[in-house]
Parts: sequence; structure tokens; C-alpha cells
Amino acid sequence: MKSESKQASSLILILIVTLTAVSFLLLQNTVNQDPKEKKPLYVGVAFQGNTTNEAKLLIDRVKDYTNLFVVGSSPVSRNESMMTNVCDYAVAAGLNIIVNFGYYDPFVSSDEEAFRRWPWQHSWVEAAESKYGDRILGVYYDDEPGGITLDWDWEEFFSEYSSYFSGSGNTTLHKIYARLIAANASGIEPGDYNLEASYFAELLGLTFDHTNEEPPEITTFTSDYTLYWFDYLGGYDVILAQLGWNHTYVQDIALVRGAARQQEKKWGVIATWKYDEPPYLDSGKEIYKQMVGAYQAGATYIMIFNYPGLEGNVYGVMQDEHFLALEQFWKNVAASNVRTVPDLREADVALVLPRNYGWGMRTIDDRIWGMWGSDSKSPQIWSISRKLLMKYGLRLDIVYDDAAFPVVGKYNLIYYWNDSI
Repeated sequence: MKSESKQASSLILILIVTLTAVSFLLLQNTVNQDPKEKKPLYVGVAFQGNTTNEAKLLIDRVKDYTNLFVVGSSPVSRNESMMTNVCDYAVAAGLNIIVNFGYYDPFVSSDEEAFRRWPWQHSWVEAAESKYGDRILGVYYDDEPGGITLDWDWEEFFSEYSSYFSGSGNTTLHKIYARLIAANASGIEPGDYNLEASYFAELLGLTFDHTNEEPPEITTFTSDYTLYWFDYLGGYDVILAQLGWNHTYVQDIALVRGAARQQEKKWGVIATWKYDEPPYLDSGKEIYKQMVGAYQAGATYIMIFNYPGLEGNVYGVMQDEHFLALEQFWKNVAASNVRTVPDLREADVALVLPRNYGWGMRTIDDRIWGMWGSDSKSPQIWSISRKLLMKYGLRLDIVYDDAAFPVVGKYNLIYYWNDSI
């Protein structure tokens, strides 16, 4: 933690020296960067329709200016033959695929929810890896684990399920919830964020323990709108930051890229709803801007969430302006994938938040771990993050104080949450 007792003149000198060094490094980057350097880039859409014909119609619309098709959690992904049919069609069209089977639940009792027991999914993935090779990029599992934790009505949950989880169940999930309920009953003190982080990691770890059998080795994806750092700690390989919800996309990128860099993972973005009613998506112009920003910042995956359907629109929620934005992004940026200066794939400035501080950062009074409201740290973090985002933009990563992932030596400038600017 930086000391506030240093003389002002020393701080000014340090800043001058640091800024000079940064300017020199940026100049060197401009001179020495190989403009032909390329890293994988996957651009596409997430299909959420109901039929194979709808999926094929969308594939035909985008195949000339994308290289990725995501089969979302839908009636298509719940049926083995339909899933195979769509994936065959997408790969034949030259696209890579990611598949989403929804979440696994071996305890469902209704026939309507039987697909959640995953009777064929593991064997399908194994066969798909052999059949499609490197065209199948991974499995999208569950959705918004951090956001759901933050926004869930835990008070109602504890009230409704206390007696059930206090029983004699012996599943891992049962035991974790029983401990969580017991801790809540005894009063988890605000500030005991390490305990909440450990619960979150344990619960998230269960998502990768689907059956008693060994699941296939494959890259795991999910998307979220907050707490990306902890999603990665829970075991995910790739997190897609949801750009939308009237958030600042620069902050979302700072959080997800910082988490991915520190934990040596990959990351991406998915343009999702701006509104909770039609037309749902932001304008094509704004989504194009978001995609370009994500590309400049080093995203490996860039896609649009195509749900729900709009009346009279055979393609889902995406309209002509969104397809045009996607096509322009492909032609202007993605097809060549030649990055020009400034290269922002690795931020040179970091803001370090307190360890395990699961605060949503969407508003100054956002919740912490879904259990508590904002605390005394929240206004400080809100203030410094606004200033740094305004000053550095896509040059900023937002990370957490964690000895397992040190920041020293990785960034030219490091700010801590309680620094004075």
C-alpha cells in the first residue's frame, strides 16, 4: 500500500520520472511493433432460436463476415440430433463453434427438465472434438454466476430454504449451503469478504463436477456483467464481459482484461441488452464502437447476443444495422487482424482493489457479494476508479490485491484503491 506520508515534492518527482518512462516505452512500442503480428480473433453471434432452420438462416446471413457461431441454451441445444445438425452446418460454412447446454442438474424430477441431467452431452463433446477438431472452441456453461450472486435475493433464499438445507443432505452443494445459512443465521459481519469469496469459489467449482464420471477436457466459457475476477478463480477458462446494461464498457474491459491477464486466462466480450424491452440492443453504431474498443484492448472473442426475437424479424433481435456493424467490423478490422499503434492489448496502468472485495461497481451504492450494501470503501473506490477511467481509458486494468497474482513488475503505474489523486 502506498504511504500518504511522503513529501509532495517526492511524489511529483516520482510521477515525472514515471511518466517519462511511460512515454519512452510507448515510443519504443510505436517504433518496434511488428504490424504483421497476429493472435487468434473470433467474431460471431450467439444463437438463441428454437429451430434448426432458424439457426441455418442466421448462419447463412453472417457466414461471410464472421468466423464463430455460438449455439446458445435453447431447444436446439437440448436435442442431440438438432445440436449435431446445426453444428455440422456451421462448420461446413467455415465457422468455429461454441456450444451451450445450459446448466447441469442431476436432481430434476420433471420430464420437461430431464435435459438438465445431461444424458448425452459428455459423449457428444468427446465425439465433437474428434469430428470437428479445432473448430469446436469449447463449451459455454451456466450464465452470469457473479451477477446472479450479486443480485440474488438472499434474504428470501435463507427464509425459504433454511429448513431444507439444515437437514441431513450429504451432497457437496447441500453442505455448502448449510454452512452459508448457518453463517448468515449467526450474522456474517460486514467486511468478512474472504468468507464470502470462499463460498463463491466452492459453489462455482461444483459447476465443473457434473457427474461422477470424468468430464471431457475442453475450454469452458461463460458470460457475466460483474465479478469476473472471481469467475476465473472458480474455474472458468474464458469470461465474456457483457457490454450493455448502460454500463461503461471501458470499465467492463478494465475488469475482465485485468482478471484474465493476472490469472493468465483468455477473455472476450458479448454485446447484450441495453434496454429490457424492444429493441433491446444498442444501436449498430454504438455496438461497432464497443467491438473496436474490445479489439484494441486485446479481446480474443467478440460477439453479439442475438435474443429474443422481434416481431416480424426472422433473424432474432439483430436488425439490419447490427448485421451491418458486424460486417463493417469484419471488413475494417477483423479480416486483416493487423493491430496498429497504440497497441492496448496489455494495459500499462492498474488500479488495485481490496482483496476479495466483491463489490459490483455499477453504482456508488452497489451491493457487496449480494449480502451487504456499500461500505466505507465504496465511495473511495468509486471516486478513484472514475478518475482513472477518465484519464487512462483502455490503458487501465482493474485488479485485486492477491498475493497469488502480484501486480508489481507488470504495470508501469500502479494505483491502490485508497490512494489520493
